[in-house]
Amino acid sequence: MGKLELKVKQLLKRADIQIDGSRDHDIQIHNQDFYKRVIGGGTLGLGEAYMDRWWSCNRLDLFFARVLEEELVNSITTLRDKAFFAMAHLQNRQTHQRARRVAVQHYDIGNDLYRAMLDKNMIYSCGFWRDANGLDEAQKHKLELVCRKLKLQPGMRVLDIGCGWGGAARYMADNYDVHVTGISNSREQIELAKTHSDGSSVSYELCDYRDHYDSYDRIYSLGMFEHVGFKNYKNFFNQIYLCLKDQGLFLLHTIGHRQTLNKVDPWISQYIFPNSILPSAELIAKHSSPLFNLEDWHNFGKDYYLTLMAWNDKIENNWSALPDYDERFRRMWHYYLMACAGTFKASRNHLWQIVFSKGILPDPYQAIRSAVD
Repeated sequence: MGKLELKVKQLLKRADIQIDGSRDHDIQIHNQDFYKRVIGGGTLGLGEAYMDRWWSCNRLDLFFARVLEEELVNSITTLRDKAFFAMAHLQNRQTHQRARRVAVQHYDIGNDLYRAMLDKNMIYSCGFWRDANGLDEAQKHKLELVCRKLKLQPGMRVLDIGCGWGGAARYMADNYDVHVTGISNSREQIELAKTHSDGSSVSYELCDYRDHYDSYDRIYSLGMFEHVGFKNYKNFFNQIYLCLKDQGLFLLHTIGHRQTLNKVDPWISQYIFPNSILPSAELIAKHSSPLFNLEDWHNFGKDYYLTLMAWNDKIENNWSALPDYDERFRRMWHYYLMACAGTFKASRNHLWQIVFSKGILPDPYQAIRSAVD
């Protein structure tokens, strides 16, 4: 046994993971260069080795949960990783131009892929699984939860920042008689969203949040804040403040990390979400508090584990209908979903819905925790 193989086995032993073991969270090695690639390439090497079929695991979500609980990633951080983290901290990785990169690389890769993976309304953010039977109902409950938290009333003007394929905007317009404007950097998302809109109660714009100026009674953002970047948080909240009317409400739905790290996994940045970074509670509070009142902070991160597992099941079941994506892409996408699922199972990431108000509300805000009566 070589030194690198011994080192990897000793690391994995800390998390009770065996090489060529029989349990679901154990891993099987198919190429002996795996050890060199992981020790030399860190998490980027680990992910690329999986994409290239150098190793496998029956339940990657369980594998990653154990790896994260024991903080094994810190033991394979390379000098290249440290340089990457340093540049991520020094640079503004979420400028206008770079914001388009994540739209092109991730959200524009193919609507057929997302149709195969998501619920019937194509909601690409965490569902709310309390009292829900299946993915469609969990996403409907999430949308209803958002509407109730925003205290929507007929005739209100609402802004959806990062509107995806328009499912949330249509739900609000159809069920609450409001007019919703959805904005996104993704051309594919906006074009598909427009095909489902008659233009009367819902409208869409291919637009960066920094370039949109109008006045709204309510604003919400579902799963977009992860792409804003900590160097832009101040400007993001300033933009919300400019667009939100007095006594208005803003709901922020975002993945959050329990610590302020200001860094992102190199594999995720390379293959899934370029230039993105998870916010912390500390930084959200720091940049929102000068402008807004904090009315409610709701964490249901375990629901994201259920959502990711449901997405994985759907895309695996529908893979035969996606001939334009090769096997390496399929392994990449599975790795992405399961790695993220592991972070929620290990409680390293959270899912927050935060409600802010502008000015003094006429009545005390009542927090909502149920999507059904």
